Amino acid sequence: MSRNPIQKANLALVALGANLPSSAGIPAENLRFALEKILQLPQVVPVAVSRFWTTPAYPAGSGPDYVNAAAAFLCTMPPDALLAELHAIEAGLGRSREGARWQARGLDLDLLAYDGLVLPDASVQDRWRGLPPEEQPLHAPEQLVLPHPRMQDRGFVLAPLAEIAPGWVHPRLGRSVAQMLAALPAGALQGMRPASA
Repeated sequence: MSRNPIQKANLALVALGANLPSSAGIPAENLRFALEKILQLPQVVPVAVSRFWTTPAYPAGSGPDYVNAAAAFLCTMPPDALLAELHAIEAGLGRSREGARWQARGLDLDLLAYDGLVLPDASVQDRWRGLPPEEQPLHAPEQLVLPHPRMQDRGFVLAPLAEIAPGWVHPRLGRSVAQMLAALPAGALQGMRPASA
């Protein structure tokens, strides 16, 4: 009896963002380019894509407004292999991971979650999630940390994600995407607006 490989697939959640033009075009075209490339991967089956959102640059004043979105898909490759594919798509549009963090860019693809997987382990995930705000731009993990340690803090991640995976539950916080979005402080969504229907 043959097995359907999708039966072993995991739900991958990815945040997409861009605020500079690239060879693909304006930031919204960069996101469309990335989505097309992701969905061409042989071990990926699409589930849902959010609307595109226009979002003020983070941190404030660090560049032009972003276009942000979120995508959910089923994936049979390991999460580190998927992250390598995402980085290759970024590199295809000229993204370099050298230099300062949180700067303007033509494409940013973040693997937010892979089902309920916690990587590399709960204590490391908790440590990165608890990093003080003033330390966050100064440090980047050398290994994949899942769920993404900043996802619960960012309206530009949670608003698009809530459109496509409101019920996904953070395995360390025990809260759904919808609950994390509702728990954001006042002003966390200030300046955000849907850019597409």
